[in-house]
Amino acid sequence: MRGVVDPAFAAVTEEFGRNFAERGEVGASLHVLLDGKPVVDLWGGVADPETGRAWEQDTVSVVFSATKAAVALCVHRLLASGDLHEDMPVAQVWPEFAANGKGDITIGMLLNHSAGIPVLREPLGSGMLEDWEFMVGRIADQTPFWRPGEQHGYHPVTFGYVLGEVVRRVTGSTVGKFFASEIAGPQGFDFWIGLPPEIEPRVAPIVKGIAGEVTTTPFLDAAVHQRGSIPNLFVFNSGSWARAGVNTRAGRAAEIPAANGVTNGKGLAQMYASALRDPVVRRLGEPELSSAHEMPTSDGFDATLLMRTRFRGGFMLSMDSGAHLGPGHSMRIGSKAFGHCGSGGSIGFANPELGLSVGYTMNKQGPGTLLNERGQSLVDAIYRSLGQPVPTPGATTAAI
Repeated sequence: MRGVVDPAFAAVTEEFGRNFAERGEVGASLHVLLDGKPVVDLWGGVADPETGRAWEQDTVSVVFSATKAAVALCVHRLLASGDLHEDMPVAQVWPEFAANGKGDITIGMLLNHSAGIPVLREPLGSGMLEDWEFMVGRIADQTPFWRPGEQHGYHPVTFGYVLGEVVRRVTGSTVGKFFASEIAGPQGFDFWIGLPPEIEPRVAPIVKGIAGEVTTTPFLDAAVHQRGSIPNLFVFNSGSWARAGVNTRAGRAAEIPAANGVTNGKGLAQMYASALRDPVVRRLGEPELSSAHEMPTSDGFDATLLMRTRFRGGFMLSMDSGAHLGPGHSMRIGSKAFGHCGSGGSIGFANPELGLSVGYTMNKQGPGTLLNERGQSLVDAIYRSLGQPVPTPGATTAAI
């Protein structure tokens, strides 16, 4: 474990170390900024267990759905410029998308996961997620699972393709190139959607979690036993990328904007610090307040994850299902915070009230649908170090 930490954040260092000593961490990075200034910069462990290569300060890894925040920021850039607005039908910039009852789906519905196209019904074979034209064509042809806007359900993969195609139709650039040229590149942080070849030597391959006892949840039960359900299609109709392609050059070079962003804790934290400088984005964690963009909030039963979730403007808001689903199914980041976690436990978020930006990435995936014990323990330690109440289940529930 290496890095630099403000003495006031000693508790964070302790929890980062406990993740390795007690919670099975293999390699990881953590970065915390206060008002844009670093107070925690930690990294450690093994980047590649097969070779023993150490996790270095510039090591990066795939962060799965934490990538969605980067896509959301691209869309917010176009909202701010007036090229898009939240009530605009997607079909206005992508006419083919209107097929089979999708003509009324708006940009806002995509951002809050209420569009009704969370998964594809058509079987996806090996390599299909890496084929952009195939994916957007199949999504454009599909009928929604529900009347758009009337309920919500997490869009684990389609989120990135539809919003990415909107970005492409408006700007002429892929979402990965737009993010690089308009956000990550000018601000100088390491984050890519579609990894350049020269960065490959720095990548920590994803390590699958050790098989063991898994707590049954309504989502897992439906995924296994209800063929054709949204959870079933989410788990078993996602091609081969998450299982095999994630650790290939082709799988990282492709643009899979909801899932295959490559960064580290520092890159995530810096991205959220930049988001806090946007007067609209920084208010996404306060749904009760209006802003320049009237972003609709989804808050309630999720038709994909089969638990309560909260989304606004392309980001997750603090949510807690631990009381009835157990550990790994909550993301307690503070009542005014916004962010996004990734499969296996990565997390990036910002708390505007505190000027706080956080990024945590790792190579070994953990259990659960949201944050597992490793990530949540770090979030809790950060709040303790700031003298703030730890985001507990009761406090989070009261805030929403």
